[in-house]
Amino acid sequence: MNNTVYIDRHEDYEVEGLIKVFERRFEELKMSSKIKAGMTVVIKPNLVTRSAPDSGIITHPNVVAAVGTLVKRLGANVLIAESSGGPFTEQAVKIIMNGCGYTAMAEKFGFDIYYDCKFTETELPEGRICKNINIVDPFIDADFIINIAKFKSHCMTMLSGATKNLFGTVPGLMKPELHFRYPEKERFFTMLVDLAQRIKPQLNIIDAIDGMEGDGPTGGVKRHMGLIITSESCYCADIAAAHIMGAEPMDILMLKDAHSRGECPSSVGELNIVGAYIDSCVQRDFRMPRTKDVDFGKRMPKFLQPLVKKITTPKPVIKIKNCIGCGKCAESCPRHTITIKDRKAVIDYKNCINCFCCHEMCPVHVIDIRRFGVFKF
Repeated sequence: MNNTVYIDRHEDYEVEGLIKVFERRFEELKMSSKIKAGMTVVIKPNLVTRSAPDSGIITHPNVVAAVGTLVKRLGANVLIAESSGGPFTEQAVKIIMNGCGYTAMAEKFGFDIYYDCKFTETELPEGRICKNINIVDPFIDADFIINIAKFKSHCMTMLSGATKNLFGTVPGLMKPELHFRYPEKERFFTMLVDLAQRIKPQLNIIDAIDGMEGDGPTGGVKRHMGLIITSESCYCADIAAAHIMGAEPMDILMLKDAHSRGECPSSVGELNIVGAYIDSCVQRDFRMPRTKDVDFGKRMPKFLQPLVKKITTPKPVIKIKNCIGCGKCAESCPRHTITIKDRKAVIDYKNCINCFCCHEMCPVHVIDIRRFGVFKF
């Protein structure tokens, strides 16, 4: 288990400056001995939905440009692959890549983009609850995988970092199927670690120059942080990210599961931090998502705890007046609890599992997250 995490302070997305940052890290990580001429190196960004590069929602294309440039210098081929939310089709991928600034970037720097949209049902040898899953083909066939995530809060997982980013190796609308298959949070997070153990990216980078706080991963507020996190371990990168956002790593169930497998330590103090002093990077006033668990119910008598949990659990609420009736929320809903009536989305809460996929995929951000009354405090 390699517990080393590199933290660099960097203020902007100018490509040449980013190249200098990653040159140091490539040298320290001995990438020249791991990436060889003729290899296909697959770069996995976070392109959850079509968004402008400076939105704070997606991995900035210039980070991929800088990393890809160094990969090409080593003689390898660069293939950018991603399965965003929504349908996994050539047309959909082209729309996402173009809208996120990746098409122009790839043409400029001589990278390829994966448009074939093929996937294969794959066994997960280390799976605890998930034994097989559909994975987009480049992540099965790659000689080397570089996972470039975005630093964001997340309404379901609390942190959208390196580990969660690997969910984008599952094709399109098969992601809601996995939410349906594993509706309980603990089991869903175990599935994410099962998947990460199969993908095992050899290099993990978190773009935290501009991140997102609040109700991420798409409905939050952009926050400038001026940081880049790099590690060979997706879990260790996320432990550092959790500490920076002011969260306890073991409160993030993906990391708790990974720790139980011996894949990462339980605290930031057990990491080998290289670069910036991590405590000086902590965002003291970082806004967590409104879905963050409250422990009020734990202080109540045991027989009242189920009721308290029910009324304190946050839920998605559609701002009907602003809904455009596009159907993206209904398309992404695992339990099919959302329907479009009179060109407006309506949620049937009886079967809602509070996965917040609808909130994540709404293109106009009109799905709010609300708690009951005083429990918002």
